[in-house]
Amino acid sequence: VAEGEPGEGREPFELPRFWDALGQTFQVTSQEATKLSLAFSRPPLPSAEDCRKLCEDVQNAILALATVYYWLPKGQGTTLRKMVRDATTEVVEGMIQLTDTILNSPVESLSQEQLISTGGVWEACEQVSSLPRGEYNQAAVVSALAACLGVVKDAVEEMEHALVEGQDPYGDIMEDEELGFRGNRDTYWSEADRQLLSSCMGLMKASKACLKKVLAAVKAHGKAESPEQIAQLDDLADIANEISPSVDELALSMYPPVNPLAVRLNAAKLASVLKKVLEIAKTSHVCPPSEEGWVQFLTGAVDHNMNKVKNFTQGQL
Repeated sequence: VAEGEPGEGREPFELPRFWDALGQTFQVTSQEATKLSLAFSRPPLPSAEDCRKLCEDVQNAILALATVYYWLPKGQGTTLRKMVRDATTEVVEGMIQLTDTILNSPVESLSQEQLISTGGVWEACEQVSSLPRGEYNQAAVVSALAACLGVVKDAVEEMEHALVEGQDPYGDIMEDEELGFRGNRDTYWSEADRQLLSSCMGLMKASKACLKKVLAAVKAHGKAESPEQIAQLDDLADIANEISPSVDELALSMYPPVNPLAVRLNAAKLASVLKKVLEIAKTSHVCPPSEEGWVQFLTGAVDHNMNKVKNFTQGQL
């Protein structure tokens, strides 16, 4: 499941039928986990025949789950497939963990580990109900973009909080020998640092705005009716996934002691990712002429802030 590639089926693919079958296999797997756990929750142990039957039922449930995942062809979109694959893999891994726990636990009573493992399988199986089921790949891409936006929002708020005038960025860390006293240059921002970091904050805010606008455009105009449209949505999700790690890297380099060249390098990486996102959005079906204004504005905002970062760090080259 983790590494295999579903092929294009011979029969026409029907999404409603796929979701029904997937939901049923997740439900059956959850029930088999409960049966297995209860059978080994107290003495006496099940007979050899009962054990064989339990094992067969668990194995059949897992094989059915994997089979239904393999129904989902590549043409339905890689974003949707990745979400279904991750959910399926989590159930399989949960069942492996439950089996290992039962094998290694005394049978006198239901162990805490066994309860936790059983609950883990239930939780993994319940995930199927929260998978995006809208128009094929479009709903999956909306879900992926929304998750990226949430992470970036948190990073922006955290850095804004740290940059409040006069605030000690390490105020929440107990003073220790490594950090030294609060007067140590390594634990605060100079005025020059703050000027550089204000432009970095501009880039981080542009990241948030960029994801917000692309998400709204996909919701409003995103379609998954042709292979080209599905591929464009996947491209947007793939490149948007690069924003959050790039924002995190820039934020980490902004903490004192500030190395201006490291900040410049990370800012350039983020600016490059944002320009790619905007370019892919602009040339895709989610950006009709009515959406071109914000693409142009945000492209300008990225360039403006990146140029300021370059100016502030020019003397360091």
